[in-house]
Amino acid sequence: MTKHAIQWFEIPVTDLDRATAFYEAILGVTLERMTVGTPVAVFPSDDDAVGGALSLDDRKPSDQGSLVYLTAPHGVQEALDRVPEAGGEVLLPRTEIEGDYGFYAYIKDSEGNKVGLFENV
Repeated sequence: MTKHAIQWFEIPVTDLDRATAFYEAILGVTLERMTVGTPVAVFPSDDDAVGGALSLDDRKPSDQGSLVYLTAPHGVQEALDRVPEAGGEVLLPRTEIEGDYGFYAYIKDSEGNKVGLFENV
């Protein structure tokens, strides 16, 4: 049995600088740039947490594939407020998850990916 169902995620991008600036602006975090076979920008996370990155490779950004939910460390609404200025689009406003599980929203990022934002209660 594993601790997490997800071990790692990657969000495909066509412009790593633009995408990094977008996510840093809306989430208020700093991504770490590195090359691991391909150029990536890694989202900050604890050592024992699930991690992920923006990845500049041969995949194409899309709003039709898998959906990744990113933690909005300062709250979903604060992140949503920054999306248009950072070059994205709000697809679904901050929405409560029934049963006191928190809040979520959907955005289209600067690359055209549909991404979820999540906030714990």
